[in-house]
Amino acid sequence: MEFNHGYHSSSSVESLADRTAMHFSPDLHREPTFFRGQLARPLVFREAMSALHDVVVSDLRYKPKDRSEYLAWVARQDLVDLASVAHMRAGTARRIQEVSGELESLRRQSAARMAPFYKARKSYFDYLYRRDLDAWYVLDPVITVHPDEVFFECFSRDESTYARLGTSFELYDHIREFSCGTTNVDYSQRLYDEFQKIRSYKTTSFEIDPSGYEVRTDREESYKEVKIDLPDSWVRGFLQVSSAMSLPMVRFDLHPMDIHNFCFVLRRHRELRGPRSMRYVLKPGQPVEVRFEPWNIVVRCPRSIYQGPEEVEIRVWGRRRLHVLERLIPIAQSFSVHLLGTGLPSFYVANLGHMSFTLGLSGWTANDWSTAGNFDLMAPRAKVDDITKRRVFDGLKENWFEDPKKLSRRLDIDSKLVLGALSAYTQAGRAIYDINKGVYRVRELTREPLPMDRLRFSNEREAEATRWIEAGRVASKSTQLAAGGVRLAGTVRDGRNSIAVTLVVDSDERLIEATCDCNFFKQNKLHKGPCAHILAVRMGREHKWSFDYFS
Repeated sequence: MEFNHGYHSSSSVESLADRTAMHFSPDLHREPTFFRGQLARPLVFREAMSALHDVVVSDLRYKPKDRSEYLAWVARQDLVDLASVAHMRAGTARRIQEVSGELESLRRQSAARMAPFYKARKSYFDYLYRRDLDAWYVLDPVITVHPDEVFFECFSRDESTYARLGTSFELYDHIREFSCGTTNVDYSQRLYDEFQKIRSYKTTSFEIDPSGYEVRTDREESYKEVKIDLPDSWVRGFLQVSSAMSLPMVRFDLHPMDIHNFCFVLRRHRELRGPRSMRYVLKPGQPVEVRFEPWNIVVRCPRSIYQGPEEVEIRVWGRRRLHVLERLIPIAQSFSVHLLGTGLPSFYVANLGHMSFTLGLSGWTANDWSTAGNFDLMAPRAKVDDITKRRVFDGLKENWFEDPKKLSRRLDIDSKLVLGALSAYTQAGRAIYDINKGVYRVRELTREPLPMDRLRFSNEREAEATRWIEAGRVASKSTQLAAGGVRLAGTVRDGRNSIAVTLVVDSDERLIEATCDCNFFKQNKLHKGPCAHILAVRMGREHKWSFDYFS
């Protein structure tokens, strides 16, 4: 999927004796979005931006060693006559000793003569490293300016880790001007290196430069045009994260030293076999406990008491990605943890005072957001007509962010319809759920509408469920629950087989429980999203289901 960006100039950091000025160059192809302010806590901002960079460049996918040269050498050894080699070795040993002295002299002369070449070659490879778009395309983060905060979003290179850095307006001593909206900014490795020069004794200004828009008509030749061909999985990952954040989760708080202890255990030990999981043991009124497998090391968190209503045990994988949080431990006031369930995504929110850093981890490193976790299929899916969806989105855009219940009361629209509409716009990349403040925010991921026909289905499950419904192969009955949800029991005629399905949808139309007799569910449960049979029974409630979410 190709994206075109136009920047008036490259982003830069100007470091002088008494002040530091950060200039982010916004995408001029998008609606004017800008911000000018002076940071009150520049060191906290530096550390948070550095943690964001650590997410961007991280890639923990398994990379097998290239053994082709070694195997070729082994094959050649089978052809060697060892007897002749031994005879030749005696004669050549003396010659090697004679030549060694001559070679050492020549090597010293060559090193002095080749020094300029080696220096130029290093500069050349450094240049290639900086200019490799395939490796660095995600270094252009999405930045959104809202009436209460400015926040950055990005993905890791392996697409298993999401990060969001929110900076409240209280972080800034002076805010001279701003315009709400979403844009991409020019961001590079060199800019990150300049961030490290930020110091507390200097005044630090932060600017998403508005001047680029002012000269747009008369200095077209000065534009920096960037065309980036992003994989569909990168875009789909953004959409899946927002859907996952809006689902019900187990929540508790951790002291910063607890995160330090987690990282300390992972630094001190290296697993040679599985399971490579963290097992959270949560008991009401008792300290949080975490067991690290396979060593069975238990870390008790006496400063962090679990306040949940019932005992629960949740296992998560891909734990070494927590090292991203190490840089935030000295400046964090607390961490809040949000767990979807065993083998499902987890979110860690660092409270940095007037800043918050959200780290979203997929179920495990190889289980990236875009292909294996279809959390949009578990999000609220109430049928909403186009007019109501437009009213909800326009109402949200009036304030740029709002709690869905307050939005429902203000617009006088049923809360189920509001959640269904917000879920639709989240899946279309036009809104995002803020897990830290519990509100939905307007965030237009791209300038033009996303091609949802390419992004909506990362697999065939929902398309297959749709075909079964249209063919009349789905039958179900519902039972109202005391808590306000609905239990559905049904069957799906899949070829010659009749598959039994049961599921529970809560009062907000979110899928919270499900069982199915099919092989996909037996192997994966809900770790990779619901199977096609569960989707068919759920979608079959509405005999006139519409998939046109995104108008």
